[in-house]
Amino acid sequence: MTIPPRSALADLRLLQTFESAARHGNFTRAGEELALTQSAVSRHIRELEAQVGQPLFERVRGRVVTTPAGEIFRQEVVALLHMAEVTMRHARAGAGERRLLSVNALPTFALRWLSPRLPAYLQDHPEIRLDLTTRTGMFDLVQARCDLAIHFGDPVWPGATCTYLCSEIMVPVAGGALRDRTVRTASDLLETPKLQLSERPGLWGDWFSRCGLEPPVGEDGHWFDQFTLKIEAAKAGLGYALVPRYLIEEELASGALRIVLDAPHSTSKAYYLVVPEGREAGVRPFCDWLIEQVQFRPLAR
Repeated sequence: MTIPPRSALADLRLLQTFESAARHGNFTRAGEELALTQSAVSRHIRELEAQVGQPLFERVRGRVVTTPAGEIFRQEVVALLHMAEVTMRHARAGAGERRLLSVNALPTFALRWLSPRLPAYLQDHPEIRLDLTTRTGMFDLVQARCDLAIHFGDPVWPGATCTYLCSEIMVPVAGGALRDRTVRTASDLLETPKLQLSERPGLWGDWFSRCGLEPPVGEDGHWFDQFTLKIEAAKAGLGYALVPRYLIEEELASGALRIVLDAPHSTSKAYYLVVPEGREAGVRPFCDWLIEQVQFRPLAR
């Protein structure tokens, strides 16, 4: 790889100053954050603008705001500074006999399923230092220095291989005042208060159809944009909820939630282990461990 001339390389000090000034909209506050004087911040910005060849800020009602070109530049700078931070963290974590394992998973999955199981794995592998992130959507795994992503959806990810992990099994649950109400058939839930997920409004309709019933017209009930919020609402008795069983192990064990009807529903999507092409060997032990964990093995109590 050809190394660019030194004059073409970015000075991270100038980029840090620019990012802080853009975030605060104020040179003085940027200086306070970076332990620089206001004049030093101004000098850094002028030097950076000279290197870029165009203005990056303009003054608007006593504040500094990025120009259109400056805003595009800011987004790239944020990504570059993040990559530099990750690079240093990986270098420090991998010192000596240690090895860094960088894993990305969806927030609710990471919080409710993965995190409770990690202590057992890390106890057996003391050389591992974990870097767990919860970025959503597809991204460049190599650029983000991510060894493994746990992806929900279809087995498609550019530049990576996808291995099936588990399907998503939805179960109808209730808590609070609804927990002990008798539900004999799916039709008993047609006229009940039901909790909805904003990003997947058809969950209840699909479940009723699978049970051989005509789904109710409209999607009535309270709405939530995350399974975590929906689960907490169900625990409070705000309505019946359809949630993935693997996300409510703790609540089922404690009795905070109860499966009200033995009518599980497997959705069309699934979870996959996504690894950058050519790097499967490095994460195979962890992937094998994850696959073992999805065999509905309960957490130790």
